[in-house]
Amino acid sequence: MPKMKTHRGAAKRFTKTGTGKIKRNKAFKRHILEKKSSNRKAGLGKSAIVSKGDAKRIEQLLVYVK
Repeated sequence: MPKMKTHRGAAKRFTKTGTGKIKRNKAFKRHILEKKSSNRKAGLGKSAIVSKGDAKRIEQLLVYVK
């Protein structure tokens, strides 16, 4: 059986933490920022941990990402 390939789109969007959790960036920070509060924009700049249900699927895409 051939080697599995890492899903390149997922590899660019997600990273693994030292404890093995999957980190993601938040959406809605690209444009239409005038109406969003500075507090909200600051929060959107921070990364978040992927939920358990989604993490299982994403781990299958990130085969060789450490």
